[in-house]
Amino acid sequence: MALHLTWVFGFGLLGNIISCLVCLSPLPTFYQICKKKTSEGFQSIPYVIALFSAMLWLFYTIFKKDTILLITINSFAFFMAIGYIVVYLFYATKKDKILTFKLLLLFNVFGFGLVCVLTLFLTQGHKRVQVLGWICMIFSICVFVAPLFIARKVIKTKSVEFMPFSLSFFLTLSALMWFFYGYLKKDQFVAIPNILGFILGLLQMLLYMIYRNPKKVVEVEPKLQLEISEHVVDLEKLGPTICSEITIVIPKLNDSGNGFVEDQNAKRQAMEIMKAIDVVNKL
Repeated sequence: MALHLTWVFGFGLLGNIISCLVCLSPLPTFYQICKKKTSEGFQSIPYVIALFSAMLWLFYTIFKKDTILLITINSFAFFMAIGYIVVYLFYATKKDKILTFKLLLLFNVFGFGLVCVLTLFLTQGHKRVQVLGWICMIFSICVFVAPLFIARKVIKTKSVEFMPFSLSFFLTLSALMWFFYGYLKKDQFVAIPNILGFILGLLQMLLYMIYRNPKKVVEVEPKLQLEISEHVVDLEKLGPTICSEITIVIPKLNDSGNGFVEDQNAKRQAMEIMKAIDVVNKL
């Protein structure tokens, strides 16, 4: 029994440590947002969903016994998610701000409020814990699914700029730790969603490996000059007879104001060149 509790505590502690790293992994992303002073290209929905999930799990721990390890990690996730959302809103465009506020009202105000009202007034005791457990499990799955929006962007743009590898790696490792914690503690509401989290984490890492080195497309400027080989006349093959018939003109208006003037000097030089070539050939 003592050994079992030790394993439960061990996986729970590792789950806390790794989950903290998961919460910290978006820091490079938000550093770039602060540096560029724009959140364009990034989504706020993963952080809104993460905040909602943390709120639900904290509410779940109120009625579930012996959940100190769940309280610690979800409290940390709660404050980190708030921090990310605040920074995002500070640099977001007007359109993204409106969308984020709508999501916050939908999930974190009306959604959480509805869950609280229904569970407090319509359920009690063990049934309340079961209902809250199912709700927490569903939205934990949503937390794992939320990064798929970013994965879709990765596939579309063939760039992993918006999906740091550290986030995917620690998310996968965290899911593994919490699965064993829930399994040993016989808490299906913790174990089941982390199976999906582990699978989706592996998928994200696979996408990162595929698109980490995108092929650079080199734009070739159109040639401003025509290929000489397409327009050179081989005078040696023409011979002096045909060359004498060639009319060489220059872009100069004649006395009548239209057309071109034949360049007699150029024509005479061409004839002399052909005569010289003919002499060389006879030798």
